[in-house]
Amino acid sequence: MNQKAVDYAADSAVMQTYGRAEIGFLRGEGCWLESDSGEKYLDCASGIAVNTLGHSHPHLVAALTEQAGKLWHTSNLYRIPGQEIVAKMLASLSGLDQVFFCNSGAEATEAAVKIARRAAYEKGEPERMTILCATGAFHGRTLGMLAATDRPVFRTGFGPMPAGFDHVSFGNLNALRAALGPLVAAVMVESVQGEGGAKQVPDGYLAGVREAADEFGALVIADEVQAGIGRTGRLFSYEDTGIKPDIVALAKGLAGGFPIGAVIASKAVGAAMTPGTHGSTFGGNPLAMAAAKAVLEILGEDGFLADVRERAAYLDTALHQLQTQFPAMIEALSGRGFLRGIRLHDSVDLPALVNRLRDDHLLTVPAADNTLRLLPPLTIHRDEIDLAITKLVTALTAMAPRDDQ
Repeated sequence: MNQKAVDYAADSAVMQTYGRAEIGFLRGEGCWLESDSGEKYLDCASGIAVNTLGHSHPHLVAALTEQAGKLWHTSNLYRIPGQEIVAKMLASLSGLDQVFFCNSGAEATEAAVKIARRAAYEKGEPERMTILCATGAFHGRTLGMLAATDRPVFRTGFGPMPAGFDHVSFGNLNALRAALGPLVAAVMVESVQGEGGAKQVPDGYLAGVREAADEFGALVIADEVQAGIGRTGRLFSYEDTGIKPDIVALAKGLAGGFPIGAVIASKAVGAAMTPGTHGSTFGGNPLAMAAAKAVLEILGEDGFLADVRERAAYLDTALHQLQTQFPAMIEALSGRGFLRGIRLHDSVDLPALVNRLRDDHLLTVPAADNTLRLLPPLTIHRDEIDLAITKLVTALTAMAPRDDQ
């Protein structure tokens, strides 16, 4: 941290729960952000996979502006017509039936767990309370979701974790089957672990999870908070596998930057949630619904996601060329679509690389396993991908050992 950042931290009344960079942004357009000093940055972070359509997308701006002039909040004591519209869109797109709206990813995964346990209770199996999660997973920062997340770095200092969560090796079907049994309510899985290093489950794994869960009477929760809403080139990251989860948790990119969370469930599962079993004061407010509807409309346009997949393939080719160019620094590539990871060798200082790229006006996101994440808006152009790769080449060249240059 430089002296200016130290001074900021000392003077700010904001709680210091983030290691913030000493830079503030005032406006953005497309894949670009402009700082308070007037400098422009290529945004390959997207607010951590949130700004699905980039910054100041005209359709999203218009939808929010129109709704802001009408109504912001009434609470869920009354019908919210926008919820009914967005819920039908999500149900139709997912093949599921019912939607609960909240405000964030942690709230969505927490609600998904509650729904799974309540569904078991309503079936006369109250002993089914355990949620099976994967090693390396990240499901949020509530106490419940810290228990679902196995990494000590997130848990330290917060006391005993709530019971009812077990972990199995990521991508290991044998370990999963061995852990399943009459006490398991659901398996919660990220098809691509964002915070865990943009790691993708092996081919066939999700189909195996679905089969095993059915065999043992458990539900499947798809945590799509980071990997969903088009980020992998499909609206939901599990789509290519052909499976249908029982419960889907969404957030981040669903409203393109406006706070939102959502849980989609089958009718059989969602029916367990009756009035009073769960709630949210702000969840599904008219502003969030206007933003989510606008995002889903754009993603649903003919050819939009196909074009995302084409540009993501272009990025994939460029990343493999980058790996070939820097074999002593890049250990592996991971992820899919525009949720990509560059796994660096342990000798490479990841924070230093993130800082160097930011100094060169490219924004990226660190992740576990010494991985650099690229999470650009789904609207990024090929020339902007080229520019990002050029900046990566410059930074890696400057940090490379002599034999890798």
